[in-house]
Amino acid sequence: MNDLIYILDLAGTLVFAISGASTAAEKKFDLFGATVIAFVTAVGGGTLRDMMIGSTPVGWMKDINYLIVIAVAVLLTSFFRKKILKLRRTLFLFDAIGLGLFTVLGLQKTLALGLSPVVAIIMGTVSAVFGGVTRDIITNEVPLIFRKEIYATACILGGTVFWLLQYSIGTNYWNLSIAILLIIVIRILAVVKKWSLPTIS
Repeated sequence: MNDLIYILDLAGTLVFAISGASTAAEKKFDLFGATVIAFVTAVGGGTLRDMMIGSTPVGWMKDINYLIVIAVAVLLTSFFRKKILKLRRTLFLFDAIGLGLFTVLGLQKTLALGLSPVVAIIMGTVSAVFGGVTRDIITNEVPLIFRKEIYATACILGGTVFWLLQYSIGTNYWNLSIAILLIIVIRILAVVKKWSLPTIS
């Protein structure tokens, strides 16, 4: 199980880094700028989570593989920039996959420290969305989490389902898969069906 979680964590880092680097490419950032955006998108949420729960040094500082994955993502985006930018739906899918992966992984890490399920769900959501928040702020966009789109809500719903499954039957591959898939599906349907939360007016 630990090996699977590690692989999923690296996979989430890759897809979020590609999402960040692609945003930088759209904004015509240089290679250094793209690397910074890819980095904060990929590990920003996890870094904030680890600092908040007292898990330091934070994850990427203890494992060089995270930085290697981010570098690979930047290089892939650099070499295949035009093809990637044309695949807007693919980029959206990368973001949705990263959202699902990081929510569940952040939630599970927080639960392992013995913190309450409510805090764990919040930390899972922080893991998933705050890298994107940082990316959007740096690139002068209104962060998705503050728009009407169903974004963080998908993380909360998927995280709650994961905790309920873990509480009832324990952690296993099915729990991880179901929760991650649920978040991805909710996010995709929210965009396709134009689901949104009510605004304050």
